Amino acid sequence: MSPFSEETYRSERVFQGRLLNLRMDEVTLSDGRRARREIVEHPGAVAILAVDSQGRVALVRQFRTAAQSELWEIPAGTLEPNEKPLECARRELQEETGFSAQDWKELLTFYTAPGFCTEKMQLFLAENLQSVAQSVKISDEQIAVRFYSRAEIEALLKDLQDAKTLVALLWWLRCP
Repeated sequence: MSPFSEETYRSERVFQGRLLNLRMDEVTLSDGRRARREIVEHPGAVAILAVDSQGRVALVRQFRTAAQSELWEIPAGTLEPNEKPLECARRELQEETGFSAQDWKELLTFYTAPGFCTEKMQLFLAENLQSVAQSVKISDEQIAVRFYSRAEIEALLKDLQDAKTLVALLWWLRCP
């Protein structure tokens, strides 16, 4: 056993929802101590760094109840059952922005909050965008879309509060 590993000896699902579940794990640490972990089970998600022909990045603005604020974010969404990440990314880009992309590249995979959540997010680069009908699938979403230049992103960066967006944009600014 690694000095940093934990072994789960008991696990109980205490909530099962439409989007996520909550389970309580009891674990043994490598030194023998025991601890409890509250784990949010999430099916995984994708995020899209959509860059238009002018080199601008698409951001969507929407109200996030958990943050009690309107946030600018890159397009993103949760995987449907048995959905492949690239399929999800294509769907979410169209639903949230009204664009499709000819060229796709997987950039990074990361955990969004590994201290308590299983959500793993795959970040895709989408280029050669074409306008299609925007089709916000979930009727309770209100989304505005805007494209930002590199200079505008650099100025906006300090005001952004969404982690996936910060990861994507910092990657984009560093690795053009």
